[in-house]
Amino acid sequence: MTPRHFLNTQDWSRNDLDALLAQATAFKRSKLGDQLKGRSIALVFFNPSMRTRTSFELGAFQLGGHAIVLQPGKDAWPIEFELGKVMDGEAEEHIAEVAQVLGRYVDLIGVRAFPKFVDWSIDRQDRVLESFAKYSPVPVINMETITHPCQELAHILALQEHFGTTDLRGKKYVLTWTYHPKPLNTAVANSALTIATRMGMDVTLLCPTPEYVLDERYMGWAEKNVAESGGSLIVSHDIESAYRGADVVYAKSWGALPYFGNWAPEKPIRDQYQHFIVDEAKMALTNHGVFSHCLPLRRNVKATDAVMDSPQCIAINEAENRLHVQKAIMSALIR
Repeated sequence: MTPRHFLNTQDWSRNDLDALLAQATAFKRSKLGDQLKGRSIALVFFNPSMRTRTSFELGAFQLGGHAIVLQPGKDAWPIEFELGKVMDGEAEEHIAEVAQVLGRYVDLIGVRAFPKFVDWSIDRQDRVLESFAKYSPVPVINMETITHPCQELAHILALQEHFGTTDLRGKKYVLTWTYHPKPLNTAVANSALTIATRMGMDVTLLCPTPEYVLDERYMGWAEKNVAESGGSLIVSHDIESAYRGADVVYAKSWGALPYFGNWAPEKPIRDQYQHFIVDEAKMALTNHGVFSHCLPLRRNVKATDAVMDSPQCIAINEAENRLHVQKAIMSALIR
């Protein structure tokens, strides 16, 4: 039987997503359960983590399950993902064996694997995640690769809690690029754009120049979602008009895709736009808007202390919700 995976929210129906959010709300009210009693999940981390590892380990424990953390290349063998490769390099085993063997041991597999930041045409294939899904006999969960679907649900749950409704249609949602000294992954931005349009909000993607517009796949998903769910989507490079009247401001840093793997020419462009920081003046333009970020966040680089410490900041609530939505995901996938 082909397992059902949780790789992207776009793969799940709106009814299924609503059910996950409802279950997450229930877990938030009563955190202990037995949905994973006697079950296990392998958490495979190719990249560092704090919130993701903690929330998945605790979530499995609170539902009666057991989590095993693996770090290929550190406490587990390095893995090869290319088919037909002569494995005479660092990798000791192939994903074809790794995923199948893990699937004989555990009931779920979580995967966290960031892009290599060398060639976007390769990274956008999401090869690590897709390979696990291809070979695993048990459900695979995306713990962040080039998208971050668990963060999406935690974000939407926090917004529903803040506004006191599950219906977010009509809300002006600003996904704003912010400066960072390093070119970062587009995963959270891809996911925020996907879920905000899925929920029928009026979405503005605010970024410095057209070079910072997201990959056509996720722009296409957003346009499809708008057509199906209502709402709207615009791309803006004007800070004042984007912020004005916003109900939600969601901030994230990311590197410009045309410079992927050749970041030196991108840095002086990025350095020009440090004023995209989320500050009190920009938030004053909003409709008493709420602010959030996926964390970690560099204070006074991405957002000011005053914004982060304000009552309108729900980043901590969103981070807490990772625990609850991931419990909902795990319990929905277990069989």
